[in-house]
Amino acid sequence: MLHVASDPEKLPRQFGKYTLMRKLASGGMAELFLALHRSVAGFEKFVVIKRILPQMNQDRQFIDMLLHEARIAATLTHPNIVQTYDVGQVEGTYFIAMEHIEGEDIRTIIREMKKKALVEFPLEHALAIVIGLCAGIAYAHEKRGVDGKNLGIVHRDISPQNIVVTFSGDIKVVDFGVAKSLHASEESKGGHLKGKVPYMSPEQAEGQDIDFRSDIFAAGVILFELTTGRRLFKSSSEYDTLKLICETEYPMPSDVAPNYPAALERIVMKALAKNPDARYQSARDMQAELESFVRQERLPVSTVSMGKWMQDLFADKLAMQKADLQDIKPLADQIAAQYPPQDFSPATTGSHPSASFDQSSTGAGAPGAAKTIPPREKRGAGMYLGMAALLVAAGGVAFFALKSRNEPAKQAAAPTVETAATQPSAAAPAADPRGAVRIESDPAGAAIWINGDLKQEVTPATIDNLPFGSDIQIKVSKEGFESYKETVKLAQGDEKKISVKLDTGSVTAELDVNPEPTVWVDGKPWKGDWKKISGLSADEEHKIVVSATGYVPKTFSFTGKQGDTKTFKHALVRMTPQQLAQQAAQDKDKDKPKTNDSTPTASGGTGTVRVNAKGGFCNVSVKGGGAGVTPFSTSVPAGNVTVTCKPESGPTQSQTVKVEPGGTARVTFNVGG
Repeated sequence: MLHVASDPEKLPRQFGKYTLMRKLASGGMAELFLALHRSVAGFEKFVVIKRILPQMNQDRQFIDMLLHEARIAATLTHPNIVQTYDVGQVEGTYFIAMEHIEGEDIRTIIREMKKKALVEFPLEHALAIVIGLCAGIAYAHEKRGVDGKNLGIVHRDISPQNIVVTFSGDIKVVDFGVAKSLHASEESKGGHLKGKVPYMSPEQAEGQDIDFRSDIFAAGVILFELTTGRRLFKSSSEYDTLKLICETEYPMPSDVAPNYPAALERIVMKALAKNPDARYQSARDMQAELESFVRQERLPVSTVSMGKWMQDLFADKLAMQKADLQDIKPLADQIAAQYPPQDFSPATTGSHPSASFDQSSTGAGAPGAAKTIPPREKRGAGMYLGMAALLVAAGGVAFFALKSRNEPAKQAAAPTVETAATQPSAAAPAADPRGAVRIESDPAGAAIWINGDLKQEVTPATIDNLPFGSDIQIKVSKEGFESYKETVKLAQGDEKKISVKLDTGSVTAELDVNPEPTVWVDGKPWKGDWKKISGLSADEEHKIVVSATGYVPKTFSFTGKQGDTKTFKHALVRMTPQQLAQQAAQDKDKDKPKTNDSTPTASGGTGTVRVNAKGGFCNVSVKGGGAGVTPFSTSVPAGNVTVTCKPESGPTQSQTVKVEPGGTARVTFNVGG
């Protein structure tokens, strides 16, 4: 289980050839860091360092398990599988260097959709995810060793937490920490169930021997859930869930979602066959049938559109991530400048199928020196790391607080933030001169975008730290108004001011929906004539949700040019008894967004508070919205909300902000002193 550690480790700091920049998460056996690797010729690359906790370095069985995981992961080089780059030992501690994934897992995506009242997972994106999943696991299933023999790799934990969609639209399978192969020891083959229970195949749930067809069953479960919007195996306990998998007849997708495509239903049910011999006999076959369905239905499956959809869905988190990295990158540059660039050592890289390591040297090594580890024949236990949640954290969107035990000997060997900032380095480049732009708008409170990045400030505001002599793309936008765009170039001595009068939005959407619906526009209830929705801003994506009691909601997504009129015609489909029961349960849960006639509006609705910190991090509590660590986001009742920030050191700070119904209020604390 992940937790925030108790004491801060001074970061950024050097760790062998890597600069540890931020702790992402920690568990009972390992901790994850966002790190920067630099090498010759200006090579720079973000990676994720999985560093084993000191107490685990003395656990021979655990180290054997870790190295078995590394051996499996190191053999896999595929666009749909997270890549392992390097394994070794620094300061007496084992580590694995892995690909840094900028994205979110399926579970997080669905949660974000619910927050924004998006009730349907786009079919083309659901199919793209499962096609990418099939491609990744097919590669792993078919992987052969240097002797030409199939390695017999089975993931065993295909689940929404272990499938990540990147912000460029790629699909990545993560966590081979519980994978089995023909080369696993007998200890690791038997024993406890491994994997998420709701995604286990019947043979896996019964503790039988499994093969690659168990992963295909899990892919079928995910395909069912993404395309119907309903969990397939969910009960009050894991025992009851196992009984559902092993003893009951499974529902057809068309039982849950009326008008479900018959050709797609056949694919789903074949993947979900209880008898492994009746399933697809390879993930490649399932992938081929899904791709054939996409072609026949002419669905717009695209990496580009998937990436844009993800960026729009997580726009605020992406903006907070960029701001956070801007704070720590200069310190990392100063620290790295004190160390000569190092190449990946061929002996430590994870690209060779037989990559393995010597465990005889667990004592502290020279600071900053990575040890390579020669082969070891015996492989150990059937334990496994909870890599799923850790690698999801490695997606780069959410940073957790930096907390770990004090280790004076190690900290003495590595420069801290304070020493790096006070020790001059000849290799550190001088900062370029920067300028500023003052941006005002009528009406005020408009969002500001600089070179495509959303700023935390709203108009009127002064945006500083802008470069001289290069084009700067400025965009000012506000809901219900046309966006304003301008390109400026700053020169030293200039004081640039931009004053904008925003025009009312000119895009119109005309609806022809039966029966008469309740309408939500961009996450807010529409108060006017539902048949004609006017005043929408041009060149911005809009989402209109129409729903009526007892009917399946429908979402229309579109982007219009100035003066455009978009027409949408749709007959709502009645809910099945199962959907009606599910809707009734959702209506009782006030924390979930609703898009039907029962949506409560008299109370003022809810909004979102997003909290960030400059110069460090702080523990946040939001009245009525829970607590967490910056960057932090939560849903709260509309109105005045008090936000409290407790930094690592220094006094507690508080701010009160007004949250509009359906709106987002941003709070930034300066904790850098």
